[in-house]
Amino acid sequence: MTGSALTGVGLGLRWEFLDEVLDLLDGGAALPVPFFELSPENYMRRGGYFPAAIERVRERCAILTHGLTMSVGGVDPLDAGYLRELGRFLGRLDPPFHSDHLCFSGVDGRFVHDLLPLPLTSAAAAHAAARIREAEDRLERPMAIENITYYLVPGRAALDEADFLGEVLERAGCGLLLDVNNLYVNARNHGVDAAALLEKIPAGRVVAMHVAGHEWRDDAGVLVDTHGAPVIAPVLDLLARAVARTGPVPVVLERDNDVPPLEALLAERAEVEAAYRRGLAAREAGA
Repeated sequence: MTGSALTGVGLGLRWEFLDEVLDLLDGGAALPVPFFELSPENYMRRGGYFPAAIERVRERCAILTHGLTMSVGGVDPLDAGYLRELGRFLGRLDPPFHSDHLCFSGVDGRFVHDLLPLPLTSAAAAHAAARIREAEDRLERPMAIENITYYLVPGRAALDEADFLGEVLERAGCGLLLDVNNLYVNARNHGVDAAALLEKIPAGRVVAMHVAGHEWRDDAGVLVDTHGAPVIAPVLDLLARAVARTGPVPVVLERDNDVPPLEALLAERAEVEAAYRRGLAAREAGA
């Protein structure tokens, strides 16, 4: 497990506003965020404009990396070619750790563009932990895993979400990228108290956090993690509680759908930053 010297609230770097970021750099302006997070799969094996743009951003701003396709809970062998290319990409950016999702994404070589939940069992935790350790060894870099949203549990759950996460983290010895919105959505959908769930998560393992927006779907009767809406107040409150437990770790505001102009995202980021500061103040007051 490793931490990071980065603190504060950054943004997930998206193509929709990459040009706006480059315009700021060209104008000599200071970037209005302490760091960006990007997904290597969106840039690996590309030439020309995008690698050059990322290099320009990296020269002026710290970058975290967050993967999409490792399938750490899958049963297919980890993709050797993917890991080699990912390792080269990470070597150029040199993030303090690399994160991916605690999920599986396909079987028998067939990949689905979704994050599928694992059985909440000790056997599944041991399997995922072994693959996380293997990924760390092959990437020669610390890993962190992210808790995902799930709408059903495969098989009979022997553990709750927090206990399952804790077992994976302990077995793997890795960090946790705590997605506060995912925790909230799961708690609401499955009738669990989000604050109580948060209290069970090992705060010392948290190396970074995500926040994002979600939406209610009348047709399904559930909250859906869309990353396409502003962060709501209860999620910001949960973020403040999380930061009060962990102390200053980097927090990423994610927006993947209906991405607004950079100016609007920065206004939302200011609200997330205020919640972050509330959490740090509460931690200081309780020290």
